Amino acid sequence: MLHVAQPTGGGVARVVLDLLRDQVSAGLRPALLCPPTGPLAGAARALGTLVLPWPAGREPGPGLARETADVLRAVETLAPRLIHLHSAKAGLAGRLALRGRYPTVFQPHAWSFEAAGPVRPLAVRWERHATRWTHRLLWVSHAERAAGLRAGVVADGAVIPNGVDTARFTPLDSAARRGVRAGLHAVHAVPPRAPLVVCVGRLCRQKGQDVLLRAWPRVLRRLPDARLVLVGDGPVGEALRATAPRGVLFTGAVDDPRPWYAAADLVVQPSRWEGMALTPLEAMACGRPVLLTDVAGARECLPKEHLGRCLVPPGDPRALASAVVGLLADPPGRVGIGVAVRRRVRRHHDLRGATAAVRGLYRTLLPDLPASGPHPAGGADPGAVALPVPFPPGSDGPARAGLVPGPSGPDGVPGAGGRPALPAGARVFLRRSHRVAPPGAPTIRPGPAAEDRRPAPDGGAGPR
Repeated sequence: MLHVAQPTGGGVARVVLDLLRDQVSAGLRPALLCPPTGPLAGAARALGTLVLPWPAGREPGPGLARETADVLRAVETLAPRLIHLHSAKAGLAGRLALRGRYPTVFQPHAWSFEAAGPVRPLAVRWERHATRWTHRLLWVSHAERAAGLRAGVVADGAVIPNGVDTARFTPLDSAARRGVRAGLHAVHAVPPRAPLVVCVGRLCRQKGQDVLLRAWPRVLRRLPDARLVLVGDGPVGEALRATAPRGVLFTGAVDDPRPWYAAADLVVQPSRWEGMALTPLEAMACGRPVLLTDVAGARECLPKEHLGRCLVPPGDPRALASAVVGLLADPPGRVGIGVAVRRRVRRHHDLRGATAAVRGLYRTLLPDLPASGPHPAGGADPGAVALPVPFPPGSDGPARAGLVPGPSGPDGVPGAGGRPALPAGARVFLRRSHRVAPPGAPTIRPGPAAEDRRPAPDGGAGPR
């Protein structure tokens, strides 16, 4: 497996590292192509992963031709059996380089056209066009898939919700939380009894911290002792600091957000768009109440009974301030929400199920891929919850109808007929059973449409 990623920090990098860790444990020998700067490359090497440098910029620009050539060179050197492209830049350069000649999985981590502004029509046209070079799309929420369908981006793939390590992100008891607050008071002068709102994420337009700062004066009018902490750094950090009202602390980048989750009375994610954000899932796993904007993935990760209090429209400072005040003023309500969201993450967003489902998606392209290795991640067999290989064309199975159902029970027990079950919330969508040929078979060369994939007449060698 070769993973290609341009972001070296934030949620994309955390997802890539989680997949690498799982795949190393399963004996799949993954490799990574990413920029040499930033924490991702070093962390991947520490897992035993082969890492190749890819000095790619975040935005398309004059360097795109070189970046595309670098991807092709890495693939020709390593000859991976499958390439997993993460986020917009890898999806652009990787699919331009490979053009369907190797089994290709693209994971948008939120669609590029959501951020495109004036060039949105061009971004939509690209994503539609690139499906012919995409053997599987991996969406992290049903809302992300729906956004693609509305834009005309139609491809085979699976919805696999993000997962978090619920053993690493876990609640602290009251005494431990008081100790964390005392430590933050000593280091950052955060009053130990002040209502504390925490926002963790890259400081950029997507994450919406500017909306939260516009809402904060309204919060202070009702709760003058409240404090807001923005955890992270990014391209708009200086602009946010210049406009921040009183009662706001900027921590910069941190290696471990768990102390801030533990200290928070409320964790807020005011994003303008997402696929399914990781930060709320981490906070929820720590038993902290969250307030999210109604973007892709938010409704799907929250308990239905708390949508009314924990979800607000994106880009609305007035609604955001009102919801923050309401939750800060209701300690018993926050406790109840924290218990409920922790329970939901454990049931629906456990990391082992998510990483196993990704390997299951790979097996729809490479049926001989092992379900697990001698040292499965997390002390249990991740292959026990895997996406089923699709039914063959012409069968009457669910794959022909376009939907393979999820598990029949809450604990991921096998479904009808003994087939392995999906983790809760995961679905695979296959219009036809497109499998990539094994080594020595004709190369798959996608035609003008994603539905028209046939073996190449020249009998060229397939991917190794």
